[in-house]
Amino acid sequence: MRTAEEYIAKLKTMRPNIYLNGEVIARDDPRLKYGVNTISETFNWAADPANEDLLTAKSHLTGEKINRYCHIHQSPEDLLKKQEMTRFYCQRVGGCIQRCMGVDALNALSVVTKNIDLEMGTQYNEHFLAYLKKYQEEDLVANCAQTDVKGDRSLRPHQQTDPDLYLRVVKKTEEGIIVRGCKAHNTIAPYADEIIVVPTRMMTEKDADWAVAFAIQADAPGVSQVVRVSNPRPREELLAPFNNYGSADSLTVFDDVLIPWERVFMCGEYKYAGQLASLFATYHRHSYTGCKPATTDVLMGATALVAEYNGIEKSSQVREELAEMVTIAELVYASGIAASVKSTKAPSGTQIPDIVYTNVGRYHAGINVYREHEILAEISGGLPATIPSEKEFSNAEISALMDKYIMRKDGISAEAQQRCFRMISDLLCSSHAGVVQVAGVHGGGSPIMERIAITGQYDMKAKKNLAKYLAGIKE
Repeated sequence: MRTAEEYIAKLKTMRPNIYLNGEVIARDDPRLKYGVNTISETFNWAADPANEDLLTAKSHLTGEKINRYCHIHQSPEDLLKKQEMTRFYCQRVGGCIQRCMGVDALNALSVVTKNIDLEMGTQYNEHFLAYLKKYQEEDLVANCAQTDVKGDRSLRPHQQTDPDLYLRVVKKTEEGIIVRGCKAHNTIAPYADEIIVVPTRMMTEKDADWAVAFAIQADAPGVSQVVRVSNPRPREELLAPFNNYGSADSLTVFDDVLIPWERVFMCGEYKYAGQLASLFATYHRHSYTGCKPATTDVLMGATALVAEYNGIEKSSQVREELAEMVTIAELVYASGIAASVKSTKAPSGTQIPDIVYTNVGRYHAGINVYREHEILAEISGGLPATIPSEKEFSNAEISALMDKYIMRKDGISAEAQQRCFRMISDLLCSSHAGVVQVAGVHGGGSPIMERIAITGQYDMKAKKNLAKYLAGIKE
């Protein structure tokens, strides 16, 4: 397994192909360090023997110990540990751990490549397993690039005026395939080793050129990343763990990129495009049943802390709203547990979480994102929006007055008060907070997509038959 230092050293060797604020930057640019810090924790904590059972696994290919973020789930217990691991990491960085993108894509590909081979006699699973072995041995980090820019949403890929608005195969050669297009919302891509591309939707026969899946180095020739960063406000004096971590998202352009055949996992098998898109979403939404409870844990802890500092922790309103946050976090987590326990094994041997329970959990998380922030805003009051800068609290002319007038409950220092409200300001009022809130709704699929998945998989006929039985209807 790699160390964080080895991961960072590798990033420094990669080709600068990242565009940020009008310039091309390398991966050691200070603006990316917050996302790099986040991923580094997945190496740091996994290296601690005390965390071995939760954060590492035994490769089903080699029998070697690997980072669990490189593992193909072989049992319900694996799914449960992945969910618990995700909550563990997200609590420690105060938000999204991001590395789930890669492992969720790998698991979906392990299932679908085998399914294609069984029906069509292809060799995609052989390609995938060779790639997976390398991925595990090198302890790689990957982004999953799924969402196409899509153009006119009412039209299928082959109907678009510009055929490149969905990523497609433009040519096949002896060496591999040439692809062109663009993928959006690619969290972690600027500081990932690899980009794994999967389809974004179901395809028809006319969409075969767009039914493609592959893996490529994130700095490969022809790949460009147009990036925005989302970092908490920097601290100059009151340094805090929360402000060490951030993220970045890429609009990833593929300009006639050569993908070697051994890295191609689908090429024209349009009947399987929807299956792969759905399976990645299922695995990723299952990851959300670990990360979203952790995010609620952070907001809940901040709410309880500021209630204490404001002297209102015994208020019935506070207790009721904290109870509401508990139900959100633990119902989402419980749905993930149920999805693991009710999981099924694919022909590839990979464990697939139950689709209905997975989507129920993700849906419940998504529709409550703004409610959780609303509760924190209600309990904390207006100070998170108006708190003066750090420098006012250290200015010799005014600092004593700042300390005097930020005080609330006796026995809690002015610095502790300031730290509390400054973190809540970051959680509620910063640009980073806005990104986190939107991502909480749409990441892994919007609530409407979860409803579609739930209604598409749920056995409503059985419920109607139950009603007929109880009503005595025998037709």
